[in-house]
Amino acid sequence: MNKGGCGKTSLITNLASALSSENENVKVLIIDMDPQGNAALTFGLTPNDIEYTMYQVLTGEDDISEITIQVENNLYIAPSNSEMDFLEFEVLPNIEKYKNPFLLLKEKLDAIKNDYDYIFIDTPPSLGLIAGNVLAVTDEIIIPFVPDSFGVHGFIRVVQALQDFKEDQGIDVNVIGVVSMLVDNRTKLHQDMIADAKEYCKNNNIRMFKTAIPRSIRFAASVGYDRKPAVLSSERSNPIVKSYIELMKELLENE
Repeated sequence: MNKGGCGKTSLITNLASALSSENENVKVLIIDMDPQGNAALTFGLTPNDIEYTMYQVLTGEDDISEITIQVENNLYIAPSNSEMDFLEFEVLPNIEKYKNPFLLLKEKLDAIKNDYDYIFIDTPPSLGLIAGNVLAVTDEIIIPFVPDSFGVHGFIRVVQALQDFKEDQGIDVNVIGVVSMLVDNRTKLHQDMIADAKEYCKNNNIRMFKTAIPRSIRFAASVGYDRKPAVLSSERSNPIVKSYIELMKELLENE
């Protein structure tokens, strides 16, 4: 639930990839709830060529188990595509059919959640029906933060929006931490923005992960050319890969 370009899909796909590749005995699922379908794109899939997606799941036509695609040995994805843009047009006028519109995902997820050790969910950029369904099922929320000119302001808006949703819907929203993304420590702007974000987190009792994900042109190219997340397409010595593995370890310390 952040503006586009904040690295949320990169965060989700690389964390899930790090977890599955470093721990061969775990089974990991990525659920893509973003109509852009970037999680599927990251693994070399073409979202709009996929016939059965999370749209069919949320509208009751299919179960999650019927649409999942295996992308690595122990890593799976439940894809999304532009059809998700029409979810509100389907659900809201038919409230007699969809009696609990914010629990559509929960009803389907309950059926398969014990089949996986870890489930990551990629969200759309804004709060709405889709994001509300995600918030209703998540145990923990990670907020990506890009330290650009508007990064701190946007990050604070996300935190406040989550708090508003919690109060309005009575759903517990557990933010476990903030991750700095696309960081260039050579610039004073990034240094200053990260310092401001750390101060806000400290004052509001929000964890800011020690590990930051650096900016890298090579990292961006990995998806375009290798059709895989950087963690699966680059050497373990790559700074980006090392950062994601360190971040994964920080997350596991939380358990």
